[in-house]
Amino acid sequence: MKTTYVVGTADTKGEELKYVKDVLKMAGVDAQIVDLGPISQDTSVDVTAAKVATFHPRGADAVHKETDRGQAVTAMSVAFEAWVDAHVADIGAMIGLGGSGNTALVTPGMRKLPIGVPKVMVSTVASGNVAPYVGPNDIAMMYSVVDIAGLNSISRKVLGNAACFIAGAMKFNLPTPPENELPNVGLTMFGVTTPCVNYISDKFKGKYECFVFHATGTGGQTMEKLTDSGRFIGLIDSTTTEVADLLMGGVMSAGEDRLGSVARTKIPYVGSCGALDMVNFGALETVPEKYKNRKLHVHNAQVTLMRTSPEENKLMGEWIGHKLNACDGEVRFLIPEKGVSIIDVEGMPFHDPEADKALFDALERTVKQTEKRKLIRLPYAINDPEFSEALCQHFLEIV
Repeated sequence: MKTTYVVGTADTKGEELKYVKDVLKMAGVDAQIVDLGPISQDTSVDVTAAKVATFHPRGADAVHKETDRGQAVTAMSVAFEAWVDAHVADIGAMIGLGGSGNTALVTPGMRKLPIGVPKVMVSTVASGNVAPYVGPNDIAMMYSVVDIAGLNSISRKVLGNAACFIAGAMKFNLPTPPENELPNVGLTMFGVTTPCVNYISDKFKGKYECFVFHATGTGGQTMEKLTDSGRFIGLIDSTTTEVADLLMGGVMSAGEDRLGSVARTKIPYVGSCGALDMVNFGALETVPEKYKNRKLHVHNAQVTLMRTSPEENKLMGEWIGHKLNACDGEVRFLIPEKGVSIIDVEGMPFHDPEADKALFDALERTVKQTEKRKLIRLPYAINDPEFSEALCQHFLEIV
Protein backbone atom coordinates (compact mmCIF):
# COMPACT_ATOMS: atom_id res chain seq x y z
CA MET A 1 0.00 0.00 0.00
CA LYS A 2 1.33 3.43 -0.91
CA THR A 3 1.47 6.32 1.54
CA THR A 4 -1.31 8.78 2.32
CA TYR A 5 0.04 12.28 2.85
CA VAL A 6 -1.69 14.63 5.30
CA VAL A 7 -0.86 18.17 4.20
CA GLY A 8 -1.12 21.58 5.87
CA THR A 9 0.75 24.13 7.96
CA ALA A 10 2.01 22.43 11.12
CA ASP A 11 2.74 25.70 12.91
CA THR A 12 -0.98 26.61 12.87
CA LYS A 13 -2.76 23.27 12.22
CA GLY A 14 -0.38 20.81 13.86
CA GLU A 15 -2.90 19.31 16.27
CA GLU A 16 -5.43 18.72 13.51
CA LEU A 17 -2.85 17.23 11.12
CA LYS A 18 -1.71 14.76 13.77
CA TYR A 19 -5.31 13.83 14.58
CA VAL A 20 -6.00 13.00 10.93
CA LYS A 21 -2.79 10.98 10.72
CA ASP A 22 -3.79 9.04 13.87
CA VAL A 23 -7.23 8.21 12.45
CA LEU A 24 -5.64 6.96 9.24
CA LYS A 25 -3.21 4.83 11.22
CA MET A 26 -6.07 3.35 13.27
CA ALA A 27 -7.79 2.50 9.99
CA GLY A 28 -4.70 0.58 8.89
CA VAL A 29 -3.39 3.13 6.39
CA ASP A 30 0.23 4.31 6.27
CA ALA A 31 0.20 8.10 6.69
CA GLN A 32 2.75 10.91 6.85
CA ILE A 33 2.41 14.62 7.57
CA VAL A 34 3.79 17.15 5.09
CA ASP A 35 4.33 20.60 6.62
CA LEU A 36 3.85 23.56 4.27
CA GLY A 37 4.18 26.39 6.78
CA PRO A 38 6.52 28.95 5.14
CA ILE A 39 8.00 29.87 8.53
CA SER A 40 7.27 26.62 10.34
CA GLN A 41 10.08 25.11 12.42
CA ASP A 42 8.21 21.92 13.40
CA THR A 43 10.58 18.96 13.16
CA SER A 44 8.18 16.38 14.56
CA VAL A 45 6.41 15.98 11.21
CA ASP A 46 7.40 13.39 8.62
CA VAL A 47 8.25 15.88 5.86
CA THR A 48 9.38 19.26 7.16
CA ALA A 49 8.61 22.59 5.58
CA ALA A 50 12.34 23.16 5.19
CA LYS A 51 12.58 19.98 3.11
CA VAL A 52 9.65 20.94 0.88
CA ALA A 53 11.11 24.41 0.34
CA THR A 54 14.26 22.91 -1.21
CA PHE A 55 12.13 21.76 -4.15
CA HIS A 56 11.42 25.33 -5.25
CA PRO A 57 13.01 25.91 -8.68
CA ARG A 58 15.08 28.75 -7.17
CA GLY A 59 15.92 26.86 -3.99
CA ALA A 60 14.74 27.17 -0.38
CA ASP A 61 15.68 30.84 -0.17
CA ALA A 62 12.82 31.64 -2.56
CA VAL A 63 10.51 30.64 0.31
CA HIS A 64 12.43 31.49 3.48
CA LYS A 65 13.78 34.89 2.45
CA GLU A 66 10.41 36.18 1.28
CA THR A 67 9.24 38.75 3.84
CA ASP A 68 5.70 39.19 2.51
CA ARG A 69 3.50 36.39 3.87
CA GLY A 70 1.35 36.16 0.75
CA GLN A 71 4.41 35.85 -1.47
CA ALA A 72 5.96 33.29 0.88
CA VAL A 73 2.80 31.17 0.72
CA THR A 74 2.81 31.39 -3.08
CA ALA A 75 6.46 30.35 -3.18
CA MET A 76 5.82 27.41 -0.84
CA SER A 77 2.94 26.31 -3.06
CA VAL A 78 5.28 26.24 -6.05
CA ALA A 79 7.78 24.21 -4.01
CA PHE A 80 5.04 21.78 -3.00
CA GLU A 81 4.00 21.25 -6.62
CA ALA A 82 7.60 20.30 -7.43
CA TRP A 83 7.71 18.04 -4.36
CA VAL A 84 4.58 16.23 -5.57
CA ASP A 85 6.09 15.80 -9.03
CA ALA A 86 9.16 14.21 -7.48
CA HIS A 87 7.19 11.84 -5.20
CA VAL A 88 4.13 11.03 -7.31
CA ALA A 89 5.05 7.34 -7.57
CA ASP A 90 4.83 6.99 -3.78
CA ILE A 91 1.63 8.98 -3.23
CA GLY A 92 -1.38 6.75 -2.72
CA ALA A 93 -3.71 9.52 -1.55
CA MET A 94 -3.64 13.05 -0.19
CA ILE A 95 -5.72 14.90 2.36
CA GLY A 96 -5.32 18.61 3.09
CA LEU A 97 -6.94 20.86 5.68
CA GLY A 98 -7.17 24.56 6.35
CA GLY A 99 -8.79 27.86 5.53
CA SER A 100 -8.53 29.87 2.34
CA GLY A 101 -4.75 30.24 2.64
CA ASN A 102 -4.09 26.55 3.21
CA THR A 103 -6.56 25.62 0.49
CA ALA A 104 -4.71 27.81 -2.00
CA LEU A 105 -1.43 26.37 -0.73
CA VAL A 106 -2.33 22.67 -0.92
CA THR A 107 -4.63 22.26 -3.93
CA PRO A 108 -2.10 23.21 -6.65
CA GLY A 109 -0.02 20.25 -5.50
CA MET A 110 -3.12 18.03 -5.46
CA ARG A 111 -3.81 19.06 -9.05
CA LYS A 112 -0.44 17.58 -10.00
CA LEU A 113 -1.64 14.09 -9.02
CA PRO A 114 -3.12 11.81 -11.68
CA ILE A 115 -6.88 11.51 -11.92
CA GLY A 116 -7.92 8.53 -9.81
CA VAL A 117 -5.53 9.18 -6.93
CA PRO A 118 -7.84 9.99 -3.95
CA LYS A 119 -7.68 13.66 -2.95
CA VAL A 120 -9.74 15.34 -0.20
CA MET A 121 -9.42 18.98 0.86
CA VAL A 122 -11.20 19.82 4.12
CA SER A 123 -11.68 23.56 3.92
CA THR A 124 -13.60 26.50 5.34
CA VAL A 125 -14.24 27.70 1.75
CA ALA A 126 -15.63 24.41 0.43
CA SER A 127 -19.23 25.63 0.46
CA GLY A 128 -18.42 28.50 -1.94
CA ASN A 129 -17.02 28.67 -5.46
CA VAL A 130 -14.35 25.96 -5.47
CA ALA A 131 -13.53 26.04 -9.19
CA PRO A 132 -10.24 27.95 -8.70
CA TYR A 133 -9.06 25.26 -6.29
CA VAL A 134 -10.37 22.14 -8.02
CA GLY A 135 -9.95 23.01 -11.70
CA PRO A 136 -10.18 20.03 -14.08
CA ASN A 137 -9.33 17.50 -11.37
CA ASP A 138 -11.05 14.98 -9.10
CA ILE A 139 -10.40 16.83 -5.84
CA ALA A 140 -13.17 16.28 -3.28
CA MET A 141 -13.85 19.48 -1.32
CA MET A 142 -15.32 18.93 2.15
CA TYR A 143 -16.72 21.82 4.17
CA SER A 144 -15.11 21.96 7.63
CA VAL A 145 -18.27 23.49 9.23
CA VAL A 146 -16.16 25.17 11.94
CA ASP A 147 -12.83 26.83 11.37
CA ILE A 148 -9.82 24.54 11.56
CA ALA A 149 -8.52 26.21 14.69
CA GLY A 150 -8.21 23.46 17.25
CA LEU A 151 -10.05 20.21 17.86
CA ASN A 152 -13.59 20.15 19.20
CA SER A 153 -16.59 17.84 19.00
CA ILE A 154 -17.49 19.06 15.50
CA SER A 155 -14.01 19.27 13.95
CA ARG A 156 -13.06 15.84 15.28
CA LYS A 157 -16.06 14.31 13.53
CA VAL A 158 -15.55 16.18 10.24
CA LEU A 159 -11.81 15.55 10.08
CA GLY A 160 -12.30 11.95 11.21
CA ASN A 161 -14.87 11.34 8.47
CA ALA A 162 -12.52 12.80 5.86
CA ALA A 163 -9.73 10.52 7.07
CA CYS A 164 -12.05 7.51 6.90
CA PHE A 165 -13.12 8.43 3.37
CA ILE A 166 -9.48 8.39 2.31
CA ALA A 167 -8.83 5.17 4.23
CA GLY A 168 -11.69 3.47 2.43
CA ALA A 169 -10.37 4.55 -0.94
CA MET A 170 -6.92 3.29 -0.03
CA LYS A 171 -7.91 -0.07 1.45
CA PHE A 172 -10.58 -1.30 -0.94
CA ASN A 173 -9.57 -2.06 -4.50
CA LEU A 174 -11.93 -1.28 -7.36
CA PRO A 175 -13.02 -4.13 -9.64
CA THR A 176 -10.33 -5.06 -12.13
CA PRO A 177 -11.10 -3.58 -15.56
CA PRO A 178 -11.50 -5.90 -18.55
CA GLU A 179 -8.22 -7.10 -20.04
CA ASN A 180 -9.13 -5.90 -23.51
CA GLU A 181 -9.76 -2.25 -22.77
CA LEU A 182 -11.30 -0.28 -25.62
CA PRO A 183 -9.61 2.74 -27.22
CA ASN A 184 -10.68 5.98 -25.54
CA VAL A 185 -12.51 8.79 -27.35
CA GLY A 186 -13.40 12.20 -25.89
CA LEU A 187 -16.82 13.73 -26.61
CA THR A 188 -18.33 17.10 -25.62
CA MET A 189 -21.99 17.58 -24.79
CA PHE A 190 -24.45 20.16 -23.52
CA GLY A 191 -28.11 19.63 -22.69
CA VAL A 192 -29.04 21.11 -26.07
CA THR A 193 -26.77 18.69 -27.97
CA THR A 194 -27.59 15.55 -25.99
CA PRO A 195 -29.36 13.65 -28.82
CA CYS A 196 -26.30 14.12 -31.04
CA VAL A 197 -23.85 12.79 -28.48
CA ASN A 198 -26.12 9.94 -27.35
CA TYR A 199 -26.25 8.76 -30.96
CA ILE A 200 -22.45 8.72 -31.19
CA SER A 201 -22.06 6.90 -27.85
CA ASP A 202 -24.55 4.24 -28.94
CA LYS A 203 -22.90 3.89 -32.34
CA PHE A 204 -19.46 3.35 -30.81
CA LYS A 205 -20.58 0.98 -28.04
CA GLY A 206 -18.30 -2.04 -27.99
CA LYS A 207 -15.77 -0.39 -30.33
CA TYR A 208 -14.61 2.62 -28.32
CA GLU A 209 -14.93 3.74 -24.72
CA CYS A 210 -16.57 7.16 -24.89
CA PHE A 211 -15.77 9.81 -22.28
CA VAL A 212 -18.41 12.54 -22.39
CA PHE A 213 -17.48 15.96 -21.00
CA HIS A 214 -20.18 18.43 -20.00
CA ALA A 215 -19.22 21.68 -21.74
CA THR A 216 -19.46 23.81 -18.60
CA GLY A 217 -15.96 25.28 -18.69
CA THR A 218 -14.39 22.78 -16.33
CA GLY A 219 -15.53 20.00 -18.64
CA GLY A 220 -13.60 21.46 -21.56
CA GLN A 221 -10.55 22.06 -19.39
CA THR A 222 -10.65 18.45 -18.21
CA MET A 223 -10.85 17.12 -21.75
CA GLU A 224 -7.92 19.31 -22.76
CA LYS A 225 -5.87 18.04 -19.80
CA LEU A 226 -6.61 14.39 -20.54
CA THR A 227 -5.87 14.92 -24.24
CA ASP A 228 -2.47 16.35 -23.35
CA SER A 229 -1.83 13.32 -21.13
CA GLY A 230 -2.33 10.97 -24.09
CA ARG A 231 -5.58 9.46 -22.83
CA PHE A 232 -7.52 9.68 -26.13
CA ILE A 233 -6.97 8.35 -29.62
CA GLY A 234 -9.19 11.13 -30.93
CA LEU A 235 -11.92 13.65 -30.12
CA ILE A 236 -15.44 14.27 -31.38
CA ASP A 237 -15.86 17.82 -30.13
CA SER A 238 -19.41 18.46 -31.29
CA THR A 239 -20.13 21.05 -28.58
CA THR A 240 -17.78 24.05 -28.65
CA THR A 241 -20.14 26.32 -26.70
CA GLU A 242 -17.46 27.23 -24.14
CA VAL A 243 -15.95 29.52 -26.78
CA ALA A 244 -19.09 31.70 -26.61
CA ASP A 245 -18.69 32.11 -22.87
CA LEU A 246 -14.97 32.88 -23.25
CA LEU A 247 -15.50 35.63 -25.80
CA MET A 248 -18.70 37.13 -24.42
CA GLY A 249 -18.01 36.87 -20.69
CA GLY A 250 -20.29 33.98 -19.79
CA VAL A 251 -19.85 31.78 -16.74
CA MET A 252 -18.85 28.56 -18.52
CA SER A 253 -15.62 29.47 -20.28
CA ALA A 254 -12.90 26.83 -20.61
CA GLY A 255 -10.28 29.54 -21.14
CA GLU A 256 -8.03 30.57 -24.00
CA ASP A 257 -6.48 27.10 -24.30
CA ARG A 258 -9.66 25.47 -25.61
CA LEU A 259 -8.54 23.40 -28.64
CA GLY A 260 -4.92 23.92 -27.62
CA SER A 261 -4.33 20.24 -26.81
CA VAL A 262 -5.45 19.22 -30.31
CA ALA A 263 -2.74 21.42 -31.82
CA ARG A 264 -0.12 20.12 -29.39
CA THR A 265 -0.90 16.41 -29.68
CA LYS A 266 -2.05 16.33 -33.34
CA ILE A 267 -4.64 13.66 -32.51
CA PRO A 268 -7.54 13.10 -34.94
CA TYR A 269 -10.21 15.72 -34.33
CA VAL A 270 -13.80 16.03 -35.50
CA GLY A 271 -15.55 19.19 -34.29
CA SER A 272 -18.72 21.16 -34.77
CA CYS A 273 -20.64 24.27 -33.69
CA GLY A 274 -22.76 22.77 -30.92
CA ALA A 275 -24.52 25.37 -28.71
CA LEU A 276 -22.63 28.36 -30.12
CA ASP A 277 -26.05 30.02 -30.22
CA MET A 278 -25.87 30.72 -26.50
CA VAL A 279 -23.87 32.38 -23.73
CA ASN A 280 -24.46 31.11 -20.18
CA PHE A 281 -25.13 33.31 -17.18
CA GLY A 282 -26.48 32.58 -13.71
CA ALA A 283 -29.93 33.55 -12.48
CA LEU A 284 -31.73 36.16 -14.58
CA GLU A 285 -30.75 39.01 -12.27
CA THR A 286 -27.05 38.21 -12.76
CA VAL A 287 -27.04 38.91 -16.50
CA PRO A 288 -24.69 41.90 -17.10
CA GLU A 289 -26.44 45.21 -17.64
CA LYS A 290 -25.08 45.53 -21.20
CA TYR A 291 -26.96 42.36 -22.15
CA LYS A 292 -30.29 43.08 -20.41
CA ASN A 293 -32.08 43.94 -23.69
CA ARG A 294 -30.85 40.88 -25.58
CA LYS A 295 -32.86 37.75 -26.35
CA LEU A 296 -32.70 35.79 -23.09
CA HIS A 297 -34.02 32.33 -22.28
CA VAL A 298 -34.40 31.15 -18.68
CA HIS A 299 -33.17 27.57 -18.74
CA ASN A 300 -33.79 27.13 -15.01
CA ALA A 301 -33.62 29.22 -11.82
CA GLN A 302 -29.81 29.20 -11.87
CA VAL A 303 -29.09 29.36 -15.62
CA THR A 304 -30.02 32.07 -18.12
CA LEU A 305 -29.06 31.73 -21.78
CA MET A 306 -28.39 34.68 -24.11
CA ARG A 307 -28.74 34.26 -27.88
CA THR A 308 -25.51 35.16 -29.67
CA SER A 309 -25.75 37.93 -32.28
CA PRO A 310 -24.43 37.86 -35.88
CA GLU A 311 -21.45 39.99 -34.82
CA GLU A 312 -20.65 37.62 -31.95
CA ASN A 313 -20.98 34.60 -34.23
CA LYS A 314 -18.56 36.17 -36.68
CA LEU A 315 -16.09 36.62 -33.82
CA MET A 316 -16.50 32.99 -32.71
CA GLY A 317 -16.08 31.66 -36.23
CA GLU A 318 -12.83 33.55 -36.61
CA TRP A 319 -11.56 32.43 -33.18
CA ILE A 320 -12.29 28.77 -33.85
CA GLY A 321 -10.90 29.05 -37.37
CA HIS A 322 -7.55 30.35 -36.14
CA LYS A 323 -7.41 27.56 -33.54
CA LEU A 324 -8.06 24.94 -36.22
CA ASN A 325 -5.38 26.45 -38.44
CA ALA A 326 -2.85 25.73 -35.70
CA CYS A 327 -3.68 22.01 -35.84
CA ASP A 328 -1.41 19.90 -38.04
CA GLY A 329 -3.16 16.60 -37.41
CA GLU A 330 -6.28 15.29 -39.15
CA VAL A 331 -9.10 17.80 -38.61
CA ARG A 332 -12.71 17.72 -39.79
CA PHE A 333 -15.09 20.48 -38.72
CA LEU A 334 -18.73 19.87 -39.59
CA ILE A 335 -21.26 22.69 -39.98
CA PRO A 336 -24.94 21.93 -39.17
CA GLU A 337 -26.72 24.36 -41.53
CA LYS A 338 -30.17 23.81 -40.01
CA GLY A 339 -29.26 24.69 -36.42
CA VAL A 340 -26.52 24.39 -33.80
CA SER A 341 -28.67 23.36 -30.82
CA ILE A 342 -32.03 21.91 -29.91
CA ILE A 343 -33.44 25.45 -29.47
CA ASP A 344 -31.84 26.80 -32.68
CA VAL A 345 -34.17 25.09 -35.11
CA GLU A 346 -37.26 26.41 -36.83
CA GLY A 347 -40.01 27.20 -34.33
CA MET A 348 -37.67 27.28 -31.32
CA PRO A 349 -36.69 30.40 -29.30
CA PHE A 350 -33.09 30.75 -30.51
CA HIS A 351 -33.72 30.05 -34.20
CA ASP A 352 -31.74 32.78 -36.00
CA PRO A 353 -30.54 31.90 -39.53
CA GLU A 354 -28.75 35.26 -39.86
CA ALA A 355 -26.64 34.66 -36.77
CA ASP A 356 -25.85 31.09 -37.83
CA LYS A 357 -24.87 32.29 -41.31
CA ALA A 358 -22.42 34.78 -39.79
CA LEU A 359 -20.80 31.93 -37.87
CA PHE A 360 -20.59 29.57 -40.84
CA ASP A 361 -19.31 32.25 -43.24
CA ALA A 362 -16.63 33.34 -40.75
CA LEU A 363 -15.45 29.75 -40.42
CA GLU A 364 -15.24 29.35 -44.19
CA ARG A 365 -13.30 32.60 -44.57
CA THR A 366 -10.88 31.80 -41.75
CA VAL A 367 -10.13 28.08 -41.92
CA LYS A 368 -7.24 27.30 -44.27
CA GLN A 369 -8.39 24.04 -45.77
CA THR A 370 -5.85 21.39 -46.71
CA GLU A 371 -5.85 17.64 -47.33
CA LYS A 372 -5.78 17.14 -43.56
CA ARG A 373 -7.90 20.10 -42.45
CA LYS A 374 -11.40 20.19 -43.91
CA LEU A 375 -14.58 22.17 -43.32
CA ILE A 376 -17.77 20.30 -44.26
CA ARG A 377 -21.24 21.85 -44.53
CA LEU A 378 -24.24 19.57 -44.09
CA PRO A 379 -27.98 20.33 -44.59
CA TYR A 380 -28.97 19.09 -41.12
CA ALA A 381 -29.42 20.37 -37.58
CA ILE A 382 -26.83 19.22 -35.07
CA ASN A 383 -29.21 16.79 -33.35
CA ASP A 384 -30.45 15.16 -36.57
CA PRO A 385 -29.38 11.50 -36.76
CA GLU A 386 -27.87 12.16 -40.19
CA PHE A 387 -25.54 14.77 -38.72
CA SER A 388 -24.50 12.51 -35.84
CA GLU A 389 -23.83 9.72 -38.32
CA ALA A 390 -21.65 12.08 -40.36
CA LEU A 391 -19.60 12.92 -37.25
CA CYS A 392 -19.06 9.20 -36.66
CA GLN A 393 -18.09 8.44 -40.24
CA HIS A 394 -15.60 11.29 -40.52
CA PHE A 395 -14.05 10.21 -37.24
CA LEU A 396 -13.71 6.60 -38.43
CA GLU A 397 -12.03 7.80 -41.60
CA ILE A 398 -9.27 9.70 -39.83
CA VAL A 399 -8.72 7.86 -36.54
